[in-house]
Amino acid sequence: MCSEVLTASLTPWCISRSLVTQRGGLTGEKGAAIGRENEDPVRAASATIARPPRREERVVRQLCAPGRRRVTPFGIALEAFLQALTAGILLGCLYGLMCVGLGLIFGVMRVINFAQGDFLMLGMYFNFYLVTGFGALAFLGPMIGPYAGALLAGPALFIFGWLLHRLLMSRITGTRAVGSEAEGHYSQLIFTLGVALVLENGALILFGSEPQSVRTPLSARAWEIALSPDGVSAVFINKASVAAALLSLVIGLALYLVIGRTLLGKTLRAAADNPVAATYMGIDVDRAHRLAFAIGAGITAIAGGLVATYHPFQPYVGFDFVIIMYAGVVLGGMGSILGAFWGGLTIGLVQQLATLVMPLQLQNAAIFVVFLLVVLLRPQGLFGRAAERV
Repeated sequence: MCSEVLTASLTPWCISRSLVTQRGGLTGEKGAAIGRENEDPVRAASATIARPPRREERVVRQLCAPGRRRVTPFGIALEAFLQALTAGILLGCLYGLMCVGLGLIFGVMRVINFAQGDFLMLGMYFNFYLVTGFGALAFLGPMIGPYAGALLAGPALFIFGWLLHRLLMSRITGTRAVGSEAEGHYSQLIFTLGVALVLENGALILFGSEPQSVRTPLSARAWEIALSPDGVSAVFINKASVAAALLSLVIGLALYLVIGRTLLGKTLRAAADNPVAATYMGIDVDRAHRLAFAIGAGITAIAGGLVATYHPFQPYVGFDFVIIMYAGVVLGGMGSILGAFWGGLTIGLVQQLATLVMPLQLQNAAIFVVFLLVVLLRPQGLFGRAAERV
C-alpha cells in the first residue's frame, strides 16, 4: 500500500493531508493551502517540483518507508479503546459533579427536582456573560477567566437556590410537608416542573435561542501520548477536559469531606435521616433543607460553568443533562454523595465506550440499558447500601 502511495503522481499531498489531519497535524492556513493545491492537480504537481518536502510529506515517507512497522488491527482497536476510556473518565468526572449536586438535594430533602438541569444551564450562562458577554473577568486572561467564572457561578446559584427555597419551596417541604398527602411529593413534583419551565422559557426570552460557548484556548489544545516508539499510534487528551475534570474532582472531594467531617455535615445528615428526631434535638430542619438545596444548586452550577468551556449550550440544554443526572444518582445509590459521583463516572464511561460498538446516536440508549440492568440486579445502586443516606 505504501508503494502505491509513493508512486502516485498527482495525489501525494491529498494522501498526506488526510493522514496528518487524522493525526491532528494540519489546521488553519497550512491545511487550507494544501486543500487549494488538491483542487488543481497540475498546480500540485508543479508545487511538488518547485519546493522542498514539507513536514507532513516527510511524515508520510517515514510511515511508508521499507521495514517500517505497520499499524495492525489490534493496534487500531487498542488506540480507539484507550481514547474512549480516557474521554469517558474525563467526562464522567463532570457528570459525577452534576450528580453530587442532585444527590445532595434528594438525599437530604427527598425531593425529585426537575429544575436541576436548569440550574446547570444558568451556571453556563452566568459563566458566559461573566467572561464573554460583559468581559468582567477579562483581566484574568483567556486561560484562567473561564474557570474562574465557572467557580463564581457556584455562589451566585447558591444565593438563587437559597431564595427560591426560602420564598417558595419551603412551603411544601420539610416540617410543613409532614403529615400531608404523600408527604408533599405530589406538590413538590409539580412545583419543580413549573420552576423548570419558567427558567427555560425565561432564559429563551432573555438570552435567545442561539447556541453559545465560553471560548478558552485549552479547548483547541491536547496532549499526545504515544502508544508506540515510532509514534504511529497515540492517544489525544484535550486540555480543557482535563482542567474541568480536575476541578470537578477537587470540588467533589471537598463536599464529601464537608458532609462527612463537619458540624454542618452532621446537621444535614441528621435532618435527612429523621427530621422529627432532629427537630427534638434542636436542629432547624427547614434551615438544613434550605442549605442542602442551595449547595446542590451551586454545585450543579459550577459543573455547568465547566461544561460551557468546551460544549455549546442553549436554554433547553438542561433537559439533556437532567436525565443523565438522575440515572447517575440511581446507579450510584440514592442519597449517597460518594455513590452519586461514582454513578456519574460510570455514566461517562458507558457513554463513551458505547461508541466503539454502537452508532453515536445510540449513546444514551447504552446508558439506559446499563441503568435497567443495575436496577434489576442491584436496586440499591452500585455503590450504595439499602439503608444508606448522605
